[in-house]
Amino acid sequence: MTTTNLLDIMRSATVIPVIAIDDPDTAVPLARALVKGGIRVLEVTLRTAHGLDAIRAMSQVEGAIVGVGTLTQPEEFAASRDAGAVFGVSPGLTPALIDAAKKSGLPLLPGVMTPSEVMAAREAGFRQLKLFPAVPAGGVGMLKAIAGPLPDVTFCPTGGISIETAPQFLALKNVACVGGSWLTPADAIKAGDWDLITELASAAAALGK
Repeated sequence: MTTTNLLDIMRSATVIPVIAIDDPDTAVPLARALVKGGIRVLEVTLRTAHGLDAIRAMSQVEGAIVGVGTLTQPEEFAASRDAGAVFGVSPGLTPALIDAAKKSGLPLLPGVMTPSEVMAAREAGFRQLKLFPAVPAGGVGMLKAIAGPLPDVTFCPTGGISIETAPQFLALKNVACVGGSWLTPADAIKAGDWDLITELASAAAALGK
């Protein structure tokens, strides 16, 4: 998969849910509920012990485009790719992660927080970046400021964004989508309230219309 494909994925997403799976049995019904609501691009984080198993299961759900989040170690790239992830997301960018992304062939959406980090990522060949944590980093104001000197970079801001504030980000020319955890509240997943997840997904998907 090429960088162009990553941009296509971002542009089709509107909102990418940031998912942490505590119970592997919830992975498939959660993915189905999100896809039913119109949210197809899913970021499954490696923050729990069940991340890779969840990616393996969710990637079999029809219509789901599954990526892996919280990539912080080089060895996680190939393992995530082999589990079925078609893109990766990291909270930051290091030389080791750049090398791992190239070797694995897994398209990477790296996290940046400052103009210098944006420029460093750009020099390394990345044009699609995650502003993280988006709100503490300056949010909409920061993205507007970066758009001037660095107009060829497209962002997926993540961190502190809600369904109320998402439209402000999505209205920016250099934002293709946003990341958010509000689509997958832990209590709803634990209770198996898939209808609520679908409702939240439908509301999020509608932001892009």
